[in-house]
Amino acid sequence: VQLQASGGGLVQAGGSLRLSCTTSGGTFRNYVVGWFRQAPGKGREFVSAIRWSARYTYYSDSVKGRFTTSRGNAENSVYLQMNSLKPEDTAVYYCAASRSIIVSSYANEFGYNNWGQGTEVTVSS
Repeated sequence: VQLQASGGGLVQAGGSLRLSCTTSGGTFRNYVVGWFRQAPGKGREFVSAIRWSARYTYYSDSVKGRFTTSRGNAENSVYLQMNSLKPEDTAVYYCAASRSIIVSSYANEFGYNNWGQGTEVTVSS
């Protein structure tokens, strides 16, 4: 599947953004879709994941309670609702997908074999 992340932008601390991940090469029905982010000068960090068919969701401790990942009504979209944004959430956000990843690897970027281009999120203080 080919992925496209969108919805990034500039927001003040405490604000909200909703990111979208869409696929044009199929559906997410049998996939796990993960969100990762990479801040300037840092490595890629796991944010959240959703098993599309089961609606099972998983979050990093740094975003739990503030971010929510959900699937769209169409089988080709996943969303990341980001609330109570902090300056440390500033990063390029990527979505990724895998059909074969196991639960214990959801937070591992190497478990995903389909990646979209990132969308930039900047949170000002």
